[in-house]
Amino acid sequence: MTTPQILPATPAQQPAACGCDQLLALYERMVLIREFEDGVKFLFLEGTMPGTIHQCQGQEATAVGVCAALRADDFITSTFRGHGHALAKGLSVQELLDELFGATTGCCRGKGGSMHVGNMAKGMVPGIAIVGGGIPVAAGLALAFKMQKSDRVAVSFFGDGAVSEGAFHEGVNMAAIWNLPVIFVCENNLYGASTHVSQVMRDTHIARRVGSSYGVRAEQHDGNDVLAVYEAAQAAVAQCRAGNGPVFLELLTYRLTGHSRRDPCHYQPQEEREAWASQDPIDRFARALRERGVIDDPGLEAIRTRVRQQFDEAVQVARCQPLPSVKELTSDVFA
Repeated sequence: MTTPQILPATPAQQPAACGCDQLLALYERMVLIREFEDGVKFLFLEGTMPGTIHQCQGQEATAVGVCAALRADDFITSTFRGHGHALAKGLSVQELLDELFGATTGCCRGKGGSMHVGNMAKGMVPGIAIVGGGIPVAAGLALAFKMQKSDRVAVSFFGDGAVSEGAFHEGVNMAAIWNLPVIFVCENNLYGASTHVSQVMRDTHIARRVGSSYGVRAEQHDGNDVLAVYEAAQAAVAQCRAGNGPVFLELLTYRLTGHSRRDPCHYQPQEEREAWASQDPIDRFARALRERGVIDDPGLEAIRTRVRQQFDEAVQVARCQPLPSVKELTSDVFA
């Protein structure tokens, strides 16, 4: 039995196709996700928001790196941990916060809440909280794109726990036999809720297992290096657009917060937490940007200040948005 280890720290990938503006845009998007998640956590702890949350602090590079390689008309499916995916795909802070407050102005008109965020107009199917539930949906989207003779691509985000679900194997197998333009993105943060991957699979190199089982290109990458993720996603997207999909990407990362808002993370060894915290994707990218002379410390702080202000202003608006009325209870349902 093997256990995934942190990939050796290496300089971030050389941004051959990235100018300074694009590099800073990647950084700002990651900071936006972190500030959004930290701010939302505080709002829930103070009892301001209804429902519950599953957050992605520490996993920002996976969402941003993959979505940066997509077009606006490509689609993603997400999970119950979907705030970062939504922001990376282009949903606004305001429509997400409105949704979390249960307002009719939210991205799902206040009916989805934290675990079901999305916006079809922006290429994100509202999150499916069933573990692995979005995987066959993404394969179905990809089948539709192929039948339409379109070069659009579908991406399915899911965690390591989903690869033991039947839906995963059905979705990947269908995509493989029909060469569908879909990218399966496994955000391997080592834990399915509180269960370590080594307790549920003998070979914890998930990409190796998938590649040998289904005959698809399957790769494992450092999910905390946004440029490494972006580069891998670009190659996967190009392969799918050329009609040679699917592709499986296993991105090694780590959530720096609990599975849900009441999780104290006692199951995560302190040494493990400290090791992964030292590989924080935002800190790593900031160091790389400074070393290359792309930006200095005051510039980095200016980005954080701008993002915090954007979040704070959106919160004030969201607090005052209208809630759904009783008459809307039966709208948007089939029966």
